[in-house]
Amino acid sequence: MIDPQPDFQPVPGHAETLAPGLRRILAPNPSPMTYRGTNTYVLGTRDLAVIDPGPRSQAHLEAILAAVGPGQRVSHILVTHAHLDHSPLARPLADATGAPVLAFGDARAGRSALMRELAETGLAGGGEGVDAEFSPDTELPDGAVVEGDGWRLEALHTPGHFGNHLSFAWGEQLFSGDLVMGWASSLVSPPDGDLGAFMDSLERLRTRRWSRLHPGHGAPVEDAAARINALLAHRRAREAAILEALAAGPGDAASLAAAIYRDTDPALMPAAARNVLAHLIDLTQRKLVIPLGNLEKTAVFSRL
Repeated sequence: MIDPQPDFQPVPGHAETLAPGLRRILAPNPSPMTYRGTNTYVLGTRDLAVIDPGPRSQAHLEAILAAVGPGQRVSHILVTHAHLDHSPLARPLADATGAPVLAFGDARAGRSALMRELAETGLAGGGEGVDAEFSPDTELPDGAVVEGDGWRLEALHTPGHFGNHLSFAWGEQLFSGDLVMGWASSLVSPPDGDLGAFMDSLERLRTRRWSRLHPGHGAPVEDAAARINALLAHRRAREAAILEALAAGPGDAASLAAAIYRDTDPALMPAAARNVLAHLIDLTQRKLVIPLGNLEKTAVFSRL
């Protein structure tokens, strides 16, 4: 597999300055789903906001605490979403610093009615794994503002990759979590992922001017508009490929993924199948396809 960002080589545990008042600490959790690892951001010069503390890792906890210098304190811990590579370290960090944990809600928050129904019927699995125990101290609704000494963040509810996903606007820069990344497109795995919501969130971000995106994994995105447009086009192309494949006859998510994702690393094929399932559920809602039976992971779909 070709490395999508060969120049992005941060050292895990090292607090690297990205801009005045902003540092990034890479967590030691590289994988096909997390790339080099999770990006933890430290914002501020006295009151520090830690964005996405990352996976449960004693080494990473110590690295974050080591980044707190004389005259500084962690005042806020912000979580973009409750996947196991983003949120589990929030509570240990809160215990160590006394700072509150802020997020949209728990791991079930932000799901649409259909996704709640699918979850109740047992549709689960796929993706980076859900931090089912996650619960913030303070819930941040869409548009909420969080301020510290010298910094101001606006919380934007941007579901799609995950129901409780928040992005945080810092002026014209955005901490985009796993919604927009430069190294790969985001996994959308129902019921936590919702493709219709994902597209709506991208369209929402497209209405604002961003000078830089700081994603949950990978290097900063310097041309935000181009990347958002590319992700929208990518999803629309996947949708067209699925509909074309179904024109030849009914199929399920796994068989369609095998036909469409021909150059994909075999280790990523289960994730590809979840992405296809997300498209099929969205297409069902839009009355372009129909499941031949119950709407579930192994359902066979036909074009209408």
